[in-house]
Amino acid sequence: MGSNTPNRIAEELGAVSPRRYPFVDPGLAVEPPILCEQPDDVAEVRAEEGYRLFVRFFDGTRGYVDLKERVRSNDARAFASLADREAFKQVGIGLGTVMWANGMDLAPDVMYDEIKRNGVWVLR
Repeated sequence: MGSNTPNRIAEELGAVSPRRYPFVDPGLAVEPPILCEQPDDVAEVRAEEGYRLFVRFFDGTRGYVDLKERVRSNDARAFASLADREAFKQVGIGLGTVMWANGMDLAPDVMYDEIKRNGVWVLR
C-alpha cells in the first residue's frame, strides 16, 4: 500500500460514528483499522420487535435472525442476557459480525449461510 492509502481510504469510506451503535467496533482500535467489507460481512443490523434482527451483508444479501425461541428458552445460557429488551436493542456491528454491547456475538458464517438459503436464521 502506498503512503497515501490510509488517507484515501478514510476519505472514501467516511468515519464510523460511535453514536450509531452502543459501542465502537473493536476493529477500528487497531492501526491500521480492520475494515470488514467482505461479501459475507455484516453491513447493517437493526433490532426489531419480538427478538428479531434485520441484517444486511456487503454482498446485498439481507434477511432476519430470529432469536425469540433461544432467548426465552429454559436453556438460554449466555443468550439469557438478551432477554432484557434494552440489552437486546444494544446491537451493532463489530469486526464484520453482529455484536451486542455486553460482548455477545453471532457466528457470521452460519448466519450468512442460513439467511442466504432461507431468508431467516432461527436460533433454537
